[in-house]
Amino acid sequence: MNYTKPVEIRWSDLDPNFHLRHSVYYDFGAYCRVSFLIDNGITPEVMTQHFIGPILFKEECIFKREIKFGDNISINLKLKGISANGKKWIMTHDLLKNNETVCAIITIEGAWMNTQLRKIIAPPQIFMTALEGMPKTEDFRML
Repeated sequence: MNYTKPVEIRWSDLDPNFHLRHSVYYDFGAYCRVSFLIDNGITPEVMTQHFIGPILFKEECIFKREIKFGDNISINLKLKGISANGKKWIMTHDLLKNNETVCAIITIEGAWMNTQLRKIIAPPQIFMTALEGMPKTEDFRML
């Protein structure tokens, strides 16, 4: 099972070498993650109601192939690890050209934060249900 989002390369996404700017890869990753959450009931409204939001500790991209204007790009999202209480997690994103060539791999480490207390917290069950439904990497592990 995969969670995949297509993305369209815009002219403004390019650098002076006419390929995708490095920061756009991260923007595409965020777009894919937020889309997954929304598609699984974790909307901005739900986050606001529960005073909870995602934060990142680490975001890393391995660039493997060039992406150029007009390329057909999609992003796969997978859960690589999660703590037993769901407080912390690791996700990966594969950016694919023509649904086959891996152009980049983004890995993030993050957690849920209570937006009032400004502390890392275990999320409510609705969040856990969404994360448990996320496709897993082959090397998925409990943190």
